[in-house]
Amino acid sequence: MIRNLHEALALVESGFSRYRVLVVGDLMLDQYLWGEVSRISPEAPVPVLRSARRTYVAGGAANVAMNLRGLGVQVSLAGFAGADEDGGRLRAMLQDAAISAAAVCPWSRATISKTRVMAGHQQLMRLDVEAPDDASESEIASLLAALAPQVAASDCVILSDYAKGVLPPAVCKAVIAQARARRIPVLVDPKGSSFAKYQGATTICPNLQELAACTSVAPREMAALMESGRALRKHLGLEYLTVTMSERGIRVLRETPEQDLHAPAQAREVYDVSGAGDTVIAVLAASAAAGLDLESAIQLANVAAGIVVSRVGTVPVERDSLMAALAAEFTLSTQEKIVDRTGLVARAAQWRSRGETIVFTNGCFDLLHVGHITLLEDAHRMGHHLVVGLNSDASVQRLKGPRRPIVGELERARVLAALASTDAIVIFDEDTPLETIRLLQPDVLVKGGDYTEATVVGAELVRSAGGRVAIVPTVAGFSTTNIVRRLADAPQEKA
Repeated sequence: MIRNLHEALALVESGFSRYRVLVVGDLMLDQYLWGEVSRISPEAPVPVLRSARRTYVAGGAANVAMNLRGLGVQVSLAGFAGADEDGGRLRAMLQDAAISAAAVCPWSRATISKTRVMAGHQQLMRLDVEAPDDASESEIASLLAALAPQVAASDCVILSDYAKGVLPPAVCKAVIAQARARRIPVLVDPKGSSFAKYQGATTICPNLQELAACTSVAPREMAALMESGRALRKHLGLEYLTVTMSERGIRVLRETPEQDLHAPAQAREVYDVSGAGDTVIAVLAASAAAGLDLESAIQLANVAAGIVVSRVGTVPVERDSLMAALAAEFTLSTQEKIVDRTGLVARAAQWRSRGETIVFTNGCFDLLHVGHITLLEDAHRMGHHLVVGLNSDASVQRLKGPRRPIVGELERARVLAALASTDAIVIFDEDTPLETIRLLQPDVLVKGGDYTEATVVGAELVRSAGGRVAIVPTVAGFSTTNIVRRLADAPQEKA
């Protein structure tokens, strides 16, 4: 579940339209020949494709730009395109998508292209057209000159490296230096066995195979590979390293394993992984430009990647598809937040297996008011997941008297579950949540400012297990009792 789901929804709904991202990298044109195979050629043991249609889509760094436009981001694209028919098609696509191509420079070779021959969902072969050499010194100089004003006008920069000659060390170092001087995040989709030229970027986003090639640690040695990635992060001066791990999801490596973040893969039927990495880095860049917290950003990128791998071909993510997926997640998470103690223990075990911390608070929450909201938001910021213990109707009656609660336990639970700050609601029937705390063993136990640590139920239990107790300030003048009293004292309207 996305931690700040409401904020992510608001950003996607607005299309990230306030933000501009610059994409620098290898531009390509992807061509698809679609058809059916019903026989083998008599000339050679190869299938005969009866071609039905031909389609073109932007590829490489241009696909990253298309993903950003699909999210509604303002996009500038920098790289090279040849003065040929494929280059013309690519430029027309960029213009139609309202992508600024002011820094797309001409070069003296054919536009990079990939032609995939498809029989239904099955790829039969791929034909690549590309130059074997890097861009010339004069071409690199023209690109650098065009890049400077684009960096200055951007909120985030992506280096999309496909090792086709557009991102030699000189370009990478110049762009990273210019961006970091303006405190603009730089995200890198890398290529090659060395990441040295990306030193000083905000993050590099390799997949497992790319990280393995760079660190000389086999992908099957997962623990050693993650530690090597952590050392690489420190050596290159990155803020964090973002590793895409296919069916394992996305892991963000920081200084220590305890600080790592992990977004498990979304369960979807996979048809084609082409362009999934482009989608991930596009969503991460848009989120970074908008200031979305990192944990929510990688979870949002995971949702977006799950959408594009369920389609055939290089297909950028679209805002409406992402909105639909987020809306479905919001509905599901609201329903699933209310659990019994057995379900809570199981869910807590899943969270802890990912290294995530658990915060617990409790109360009657009879008439939800601003004091409750403030408490829950403050508690949510103290860890990865907030669990709320809710007194049952019988428990409230014993504590507050026979006229309470005003709102039944199931309705109170549903209202709490609808809040973005809560991750699980558990109803307990005892007078105190001590048994729930004993089963959950939270990392942080939170109560409002009208308590002291000495009066918090379960405080000693939590501290003895290595957790801590936090007292947050209350909002003066707000309580359910005061609201009930004011309602009772209010003049009654005549019928």
